[in-house]
Amino acid sequence: MNVLASMRYLVALNEQKHFGRAAQACHITQPALSNAMRVLEREYGVVIIRRGRTFVGLTPEGERVLASAQRMLHEHNLLQQELKSEAGRVQGPLRLGAVPTAIPVLARFAAMLRVRQPGIVPAVISLSSSELEAGIDSLSLDLALGYTERVRERKSTVTVYPQYIEHYFYLHRAAKPAAGGMKIGARVKWKDVAQHPLAMLTPEMHNRTIIDSAFATAGTPVKPAIETNSILSLALSVVEGDVSTVMPGALVAAVRGYRELEANPLTSPEVRTPIGFMSNALTQPSRALAEAIALAQDKQWLRHAALHSGLLAA
Repeated sequence: MNVLASMRYLVALNEQKHFGRAAQACHITQPALSNAMRVLEREYGVVIIRRGRTFVGLTPEGERVLASAQRMLHEHNLLQQELKSEAGRVQGPLRLGAVPTAIPVLARFAAMLRVRQPGIVPAVISLSSSELEAGIDSLSLDLALGYTERVRERKSTVTVYPQYIEHYFYLHRAAKPAAGGMKIGARVKWKDVAQHPLAMLTPEMHNRTIIDSAFATAGTPVKPAIETNSILSLALSVVEGDVSTVMPGALVAAVRGYRELEANPLTSPEVRTPIGFMSNALTQPSRALAEAIALAQDKQWLRHAALHSGLLAA
C-alpha cells in the first residue's frame, strides 16, 4: 500500500465531501479511491469513513487519521521543496486563498511573488471566511488573505500579517462618463444609499454581514434587489443593469477602468475593516511560504496594496 497516496486521497475526500469529486481531484477512478480507503481502514484496524449511499463523514478515528495525513503531506511538501530548491531559488507550489472581496489584491500579490521567485507556482483560490479558516487549520492552504477580526473572535492558532484597512464605497452608474476612467466622487451616507436598488453578496458571505451591520447602524436595513456570491456578477449587475452596489476599495480598484461608473466613499457610520494574511502558527513554513511571508511584510508591497485598496486616491 502506498500510504502517502492513500493519505492524499483521504484529505481530498474530506475536502470534497464526495467520492466522485475526490477521485477526480486525485486523477484516479472512484473505485480506486474507495478501495484505497478500505485498505487504509484494514491497515489501521478502524473504520475511518462513515458510509451511507454517499459519503457521510469521518468517524472520530477517521478524524485522527486525517490529522496525521495532513501533517504527513505537509512534511512531505517541506522535504520536496528543500530537495528541489537551489540556493537562493525556491521551487514548489503554494496554495493561497482569499475572501472574494480581497481576490484582486491576492492576484497582485501572487504575480509579484512570481517575479521575485519564478520557481514558486501560486494557486490563487477564492473562498469564504470559514473555508479560509478551515484551510489554514487543516494545512490545505499555505496563506490566507481575509478578515483578521475573525481571528481574535476564534482565538485560533494563526499568525497574522496586517495588510490594509478596508473602506467601503457606493458604486453606481455615473450621470456622465468620465474621460479618464471611473470617478471617485464625494462622500455619501449609508442611509441615503439604502434608498436605491442594490445588488449584494449572499448572506453567508462575511462581507455581506459587515454591510448589513452598517445599514442597520444607519437605521436603514435593506433588502437587496439582486443577490450573488460572485464578485464579477456584482460588478456587471451595476455596469449592465439599473442597480447599484456597495464594494470595498479593493474591488472598486479592480473595476476603475469602467468610465461609466462612479464610486462614492461611504460615511455615517465609518466602517473600517482590517484585512491581513494568515498562516498556521503551529507548523514550520515551507521555503515557498517563507518567501511569501517575507513579501507580505515588505514595505514596497504594502504600499502597492494600499494603493489598490482602502480609501483609494481620488
